[in-house]
Amino acid sequence: MSTFQLAPELARDCIELADWPLCKLLLLNDSQYPWFILVPRIAGLREIIDLSEQQQQVFWQESAKLSHLIKAVFNPHKLNVAALGNMVPQLHVHHIARFEHDAAWPKPVWGALPAVPYSNQQIAQIKQALEC
Repeated sequence: MSTFQLAPELARDCIELADWPLCKLLLLNDSQYPWFILVPRIAGLREIIDLSEQQQQVFWQESAKLSHLIKAVFNPHKLNVAALGNMVPQLHVHHIARFEHDAAWPKPVWGALPAVPYSNQQIAQIKQALEC
């Protein structure tokens, strides 16, 4: 059995915030959007259905927890949750707070604009707000 490793693209583009019981919580390093990613820490996963039934329950609980935190902290117009994996096949689920005034609205955020990295202070504020 292989050991879990975060996909290199996610390691390169994200900031690790926390390890929850099942998932690693990441923040995409683009301050234009509050964009979080949950990655189950199980090697070889590509799809949510690859998780056991018990793991799926934990995953959905963690996704709901993150969604509630995003709504409470950022008060978005819309919360986008998606598992695409076309470019990064490792199972990871995006949770993106969208606002009518954000840089890509109403279009998708993927590739809309070059990333604007977070400052250390912004990262600390997000960690504190999410209690990470």
